Amino acid sequence: MTGKLVAMVTCENRRQAERIAHALVEERLAACVNVLEASVRSVYRWQGKVERARETLLLIKTAKSVFPRLERRVRQLHSYQTPEIIALPIVAGSRAYLAWMEQWLAGAPRRRSSK
Repeated sequence: MTGKLVAMVTCENRRQAERIAHALVEERLAACVNVLEASVRSVYRWQGKVERARETLLLIKTAKSVFPRLERRVRQLHSYQTPEIIALPIVAGSRAYLAWMEQWLAGAPRRRSSK
C-alpha cells in the first residue's frame, strides 16, 4: 500500500465543485483535484424515495493521514446534508507521481528554494 487515496465527492454543481477543489488544494489537503467536466447522473435513495440528480464529480488525490481533515473541510464547504465523501486506496502508482503528491500534502516537508 502507498498510504495514498483517491477520494470521490459529488457536488451540486460545477461552481461548488470548483470552490471545494480550490480550497482543498490551497489548504494542502489534496495534491490534485480533478473536476469532471461532464455532469454525472446520480440515482440514489433519499428520505425513502428514489431520487435523480445531475452532479459534478471530484476525484481528489490525497493521503490516508490527511483524509479526516479533508472530510471535515468538505463537510464545511458542501451544501448537502450528507455529502458523498468516499475514498479508495491507491495500491500502486508511479513513484514520481506519489512522491509529488507527498510533497504537496499537509504536513509534508517543504523543499527550500535553490535561489
